[in-house]
Amino acid sequence: MPSIANYRGIIPAISCPFTPDHRIDETALRKLASWLAGHDGVVAIMTNGHTGEVFSLTPAERAEVTRIVADELKGRCPVISSIVCEGLKDAADHARAAVAAGAVALDVMPPHHWLRFGFTSGHALQYFEAIHEAAPEADLVCHVYPAWTRASYSSQLLADLAKLPYLQAFKVGQRDMNKYARDIQAIREADASKAILTCHDEYLLASMVQGVDGALVGFATFIPQLIIDLWNAVKAGDLKKAMEVQAVITPLKDAVYGGGEPTGEAHARMKGGMYLAGVIDDATVRPPTEAPNAKEMDALRAAVKQAGLLQR
Repeated sequence: MPSIANYRGIIPAISCPFTPDHRIDETALRKLASWLAGHDGVVAIMTNGHTGEVFSLTPAERAEVTRIVADELKGRCPVISSIVCEGLKDAADHARAAVAAGAVALDVMPPHHWLRFGFTSGHALQYFEAIHEAAPEADLVCHVYPAWTRASYSSQLLADLAKLPYLQAFKVGQRDMNKYARDIQAIREADASKAILTCHDEYLLASMVQGVDGALVGFATFIPQLIIDLWNAVKAGDLKKAMEVQAVITPLKDAVYGGGEPTGEAHARMKGGMYLAGVIDDATVRPPTEAPNAKEMDALRAAVKQAGLLQR
């Protein structure tokens, strides 16, 4: 089954701008999507990821975010929409809605009850199959959760998923570099045509040099050009250049992620950084996610300034 889109390159998981009264800001979302797609090296845009505050959105709002972005980027850039559901029927409904809204691919996150109760390989394969049956025209992307969670996929399961003809890419975020290397090898051996994308926002360079095909990260909704520059240096084998770019990214990473993994508050800090850089005009997040405090905004301002991106 041929892939609908090219998944080799940089794919920003787009943030969702809100108005001060917490409605989806369509004008701002269109502006952000168009700006991201205008970067040479961005090969697709993903809606409804964690960076897009997906857990604060209703099913109708998730479809609306995808509709807005897909309409804005029609003929310019393909749109992927994340599926964040708990059951087969729910996931099928979301898949149909996302495709009707204009998504050409679906990023399949593990159901969150797996984080509490675990799962079997059969559960995972049934879940992907149900989504494919509901939206057979869409490519699927496998979203891999950290190795320390109960929703972590084994290397064997990833190999089995790689053999599915409708699954075209892997968004890998193991946060365990030994497992990361084993999983990449397992996917390559199962089907070398499938794209493997790092989603290790907090250590991009280290994860890019492991033989992947690009990055699918929320961080790219904030600093797409720096991440593109980093990826181009890695592809060219120019480690010196890559380290120089990463040195600019690192203070931004520290200010956003605080030395840890992405969280809701990290996504709020990213919006704060985007505001300071002039990427968005309103950094509102939906409760219960909390906006950055004054100390965090000071750290963001310093990091954005050192990167030469400060506009406010």
